[in-house]
Order: sequence, then C-alpha cells, then structure tokens
Amino acid sequence: MTLYKRIILLCLSVMLAFALGCAATSTHEGTGGYIDDSAITAKVKSGLLGEPGMNSNDIQVETFKGVVQLSGFVTSAAQINTAVAITRKVQGVKDVRSNMVVKGQQ
Repeated sequence: MTLYKRIILLCLSVMLAFALGCAATSTHEGTGGYIDDSAITAKVKSGLLGEPGMNSNDIQVETFKGVVQLSGFVTSAAQINTAVAITRKVQGVKDVRSNMVVKGQQ
C-alpha cells in the first residue's frame, strides 16, 4: 500500500470515528440534540423566572430529547399547573413530566 493510500485510509477512519462519536443513541444525545435541549431548558427557566409569585429557584428543569422534567417544591398546586403550562408553551418541548411536590404535602 502506498503512503498516499495509507493517509487517505487514516483520514477516512478518523472522520468515521468522529461521526459515530457524535451520533445519538437511545440513552445518549448527539451534539445537536444536546444543544437543542440546553436551549429548551434555558427558555423554560426563563419563563419560570418571569412568572410573578413563582419561586423558580426551587424548581429544577431537565430536558432530554425534547421531554422536559420539572421537579422540586412549590407552595401550591396552582404553581405546579402554571409551571407545566409555561413549559408546554416553549418551542421544541415534546412532553412535560412533573415531579413537583407541594411543600408540606407528601
């Protein structure tokens, strides 16, 4: 094999490894999906922060493949409903899972 062919083969191998390393699987996101989910999380947190009477510091937001999970403690069931409604309005959200708990009720 000539040196030229070895260099081409090496470059193709590196490109293939790079492409497979960034690919999504059922439990891991690809690079693009991670960036999209980070943007969704930021938009949800911003929406919660802008809501009067909502203590957004007590609500954790996690996003995976467009599915947003809200968890933490709130002071009323109405706040849970408000947080879910705000989250559903964010572009790119496919589903919302709420694991929030009203303080004092468990």
